[in-house]
Amino acid sequence: MAIRDAASEEEPEANKKMVAGYERENRLNFNDNVANYDRYRPDYPVELFEDIFSYYGPAKNKKALEVGAGTGKASAPFLKAGYDLTAVEIGANMADVLRERYKDYSNFEVIVAPFEDVLLKEDNYDLIYAATAFHWIDAEVGCPKAFRLLKSGGGFALFRYNNVPADGESYYEEIQELYKKYYHKPYKRPIKVTREGYRTPTQIYMGFRFEDMRAYGFTDIIMNFYDAERTFDAKE
Repeated sequence: MAIRDAASEEEPEANKKMVAGYERENRLNFNDNVANYDRYRPDYPVELFEDIFSYYGPAKNKKALEVGAGTGKASAPFLKAGYDLTAVEIGANMADVLRERYKDYSNFEVIVAPFEDVLLKEDNYDLIYAATAFHWIDAEVGCPKAFRLLKSGGGFALFRYNNVPADGESYYEEIQELYKKYYHKPYKRPIKVTREGYRTPTQIYMGFRFEDMRAYGFTDIIMNFYDAERTFDAKE
């Protein structure tokens, strides 16, 4: 979570390229498999939203912008909190689900477009956020754009799922042995990253396509972690 600093408008230096498996040319993949995306994409911890609302203050008479809304896994808390929410979603099929799901909310608008291209009023939003979506955005375009769209003092909240290895737990170790034997090649297995590892510039870049939000003029930056568990049956 970060705050727009009205005193800083500097453009960032170009970030180095990294291959992470979710490059922008693949960002419409989920649009062709909406049902499974919506079924298996987990929800976010309640504490995350509570912290966002506490950090940015009451939602009354405030405007929020969601980048890459998908099927709306992270939209409801902001709508229920009272934000006038505009959702930008690149996939038309995703957007259809989104509109139907929240059709009863008069404070909701959906725009089908890439965030980099969509025309929006600058200095207009109190909060911009993206839920496991900003890695699809060209950060060198998206971060300065978010900065311009925000009101002075407005907030930019980015969150995503991270897998933390349970090294030493017997069940986890058994599964790792199965991965070693059966993991589909030629794809590389995901690299294990510790909780503290996710704070490093390299991992921040892998997750969001930038290393430091300060390069784009944001200040008062904090990073929180929220623990959650999910259980799958054998079929899942």
